[in-house]
Amino acid sequence: MNLKCRPLPPVDLGAIFVSLELSKSTWLVTALSPGSEKLSRHTVTGGDIAGLFSCFAALRQKAQRRKDKLYPLVVIQEAGLDGFWLGRVLSKETWIESHIVEAASIAMPRRHRRAKTDRIDGETLIRALMAWKRGEPRACSMVKLLTPEEDDNRRIGRERKTLIAERVFHVNRIKGLLFTQGIRGYEPVNRDRRQRLDELRTGDGRPLSKHLKAEICRELDRLELILTQIKAVEAERDALIVHETPETPRGATALLGIRGIGPEFATILYTEGLFRHFDNRRQIASYAGLAPSPWQSGNVNREQGVSKAGNPRLRATMVELAWLWLRHQPKSALTCWFNERIARNSGRLKKPMIVALARKLLVALWKYVSSGVVIEGAIMKAA
Repeated sequence: MNLKCRPLPPVDLGAIFVSLELSKSTWLVTALSPGSEKLSRHTVTGGDIAGLFSCFAALRQKAQRRKDKLYPLVVIQEAGLDGFWLGRVLSKETWIESHIVEAASIAMPRRHRRAKTDRIDGETLIRALMAWKRGEPRACSMVKLLTPEEDDNRRIGRERKTLIAERVFHVNRIKGLLFTQGIRGYEPVNRDRRQRLDELRTGDGRPLSKHLKAEICRELDRLELILTQIKAVEAERDALIVHETPETPRGATALLGIRGIGPEFATILYTEGLFRHFDNRRQIASYAGLAPSPWQSGNVNREQGVSKAGNPRLRATMVELAWLWLRHQPKSALTCWFNERIARNSGRLKKPMIVALARKLLVALWKYVSSGVVIEGAIMKAA
């Protein structure tokens, strides 16, 4: 008897599943249509929206000829360099269901040398999308599509951080140039920086040489420009957060009422995380990358530390705020919890415990902003 395995009949999925592999030069479109067992692949020039929609229209017409039905599209793409603009364009169409996935949430082969190409990645995205649509738990994690206003509000804190890093670079550059001449104690950020520069003398008693002084003056020009831009960014931040207007978010205003939280912390905490909706404390801790990462297998049971898989800006701000919380909120329940744990370990393990405090503090701030639950023992600013 000749027993041959017959191929399974095509399954009507009720939609055309499409994945997009985006690069600067080309977009790879991988599609699985109803009535077909094979994946089709098409290449579109990077950034060509008209060409992309033409490809989508061709896929729908081909499926319509096969099944006599006009199917909608379910599209998936990775969160990456292109940001959210393409997702917003696709979401405007009623016949397109657009999703943006966090690439790190998709299960991959654990081989040491696994193959990776755009073709393979496109197939992987299709499988993850189909599993997610079937309702499989934790098949992948979809990213929330931010509104243009929410995305734009994050620019203030991020630009200021970039400018601060540039300021540090120029200050260190100037100090390094002067240190090679035996000059210490010069502060480029002080207002008398130009006057002090003319009065400086090298370690062997000479005035600054012509070319060195000219180089430092050009560094000061760049530094002064950055200082001006930092003031402009901080003015925009204060207009959004500090000075209450109809556009001021309520959550950010509530954060400013807690002692130890100023305009910069309130801006980063709200625009980077607390404006989002979270169902429980585990979700917000995971989003900030402060969730624990246990390693349990058989008799092996150890903790690897926090996952660091979330928003790095929010995580770094929370760790910094946790240290300041101990100073400005010494009688709060969170500070008492921290001091008790440190005393139990004879003053050791401060760094791991400060991360745990940051996680607890983030959850407490989320409850305060979203539900109005006052942090136990926290001191509020005077009105």
